[in-house]
Amino acid sequence: MDLHIRRPDITVPVRVDPRGLTGPTPGQARGPRWRRTGGAGTGMFVPSHVCGDAEPQRIVEAVASAPEGSAATGWAALHWQGARWFPGRTARGEPLPVPLAIGDRAHLVRRTGVQLWRDWLFDGDIIDVDGLPVTRPERSICAAALRARSLEDTVRIICMAMANDLADLMEIGAYAARIRGRPHTRRLNAAIDLSDENVWSPQEVTMLMRWRRQRDGVRLLCNRPIFDLQGNHLLTPDLFDPAAGVIGQYDGIVHTELRVRRRDLEAEELCRDLGLEVVSMVSRDLRDLGSFDHRLEAAYRRSARRPRSTGWTLEQPHWWTDTSTVALRRSLDDESRRIWLRRLAS
Repeated sequence: MDLHIRRPDITVPVRVDPRGLTGPTPGQARGPRWRRTGGAGTGMFVPSHVCGDAEPQRIVEAVASAPEGSAATGWAALHWQGARWFPGRTARGEPLPVPLAIGDRAHLVRRTGVQLWRDWLFDGDIIDVDGLPVTRPERSICAAALRARSLEDTVRIICMAMANDLADLMEIGAYAARIRGRPHTRRLNAAIDLSDENVWSPQEVTMLMRWRRQRDGVRLLCNRPIFDLQGNHLLTPDLFDPAAGVIGQYDGIVHTELRVRRRDLEAEELCRDLGLEVVSMVSRDLRDLGSFDHRLEAAYRRSARRPRSTGWTLEQPHWWTDTSTVALRRSLDDESRRIWLRRLAS
């Protein structure tokens, strides 16, 4: 596939050229100065000094060796469009194969570093982003979600794609309706119902799902700001059950830093003053969530014994800019995004 990438620091693979004008000659291609991309039989090369480890370069090399009408999809399409939570690596840092949407009619042999997804491709599913054909966000999200291993992983894919405003729940739901009846679409639709447009990290999804499992029917708010009665912003917890007055926070490795830990302690003291209970999930809980379950139950017991406080409100003052939905975030100009979405970008 001939690509015209409009991004810096990307080298587009080229074919062998007997004249050596647009690519290496057959002799040069066999030498040390050129590297074959996409495996044997693709006939695509880049100079050997070009590192193929970075995800954008890996994605371009995979797509360049695919036939016309193919496109990057899944994590690769989302990564190319700026989704920070789709790094293309496992938790151990191992590169994931690049998924390529080739339709349900093409037949290609397996290639190293590439996943061939023989799926549906509707008209309009492939878009051009900086010269690279990728499947549009709703399609990429649904395709990746259908391959998730669990309901929680499915919710995580949807929420993290929405965190970068690539699609909203309505757009994802509308696309899911088009593929109804395909394998795992029942789980996909269940995950859409459980997803929230204002989740800010993958770990928050774990806490959200576990909390709901332990407290069925509870109304949890994700990253909803809390104010005092004078309209001053007090804090924005990861999760909040306003009916019970219980706040949930995920404390990752960054929370062990002195500056961050001090801020956490100040927030906990503030919550006590407001009559709110705080329950924290830490990284070690991800191995055994039973500890979090016990702390959650204890927080609800303590909250039930507390008198209800009237010193806080969820009503947003006139000066506050609501960023709780994809549509609201999309409507922001660049300066407003810089001001109001700092935490999402960090």
